[in-house]
Amino acid sequence: MATDKKVLMRGLKYLFGALPLFGIGPVVMHSSFKNQDHPLFIPVFGLGAITCLVGMWLMFMGLRTVISSMFDGEK
Repeated sequence: MATDKKVLMRGLKYLFGALPLFGIGPVVMHSSFKNQDHPLFIPVFGLGAITCLVGMWLMFMGLRTVISSMFDGEK
C-alpha cells in the first residue's frame, strides 16, 4: 500500500487549520453568552457558531483527504 504524500500533506493542513478554530469558536460563543444584554450579542454569537462550523468542515475534509491518500492508491 503506497501513500500519496502530497495528498496526505494537504489533508494534514486541513486538520491543523481546524485545531485553532476548535478553540476559538467556543471561546467566542462563551463570551457572547456572558454578555447577553449587549447589542452585539447576536453577531458575536453568529461569528462563534460560524467559526465552530468551519472547524468541523475542515476536520471532515482533512480526515477524508488523509483516508483518501492512504486507500485510493490501491487501484
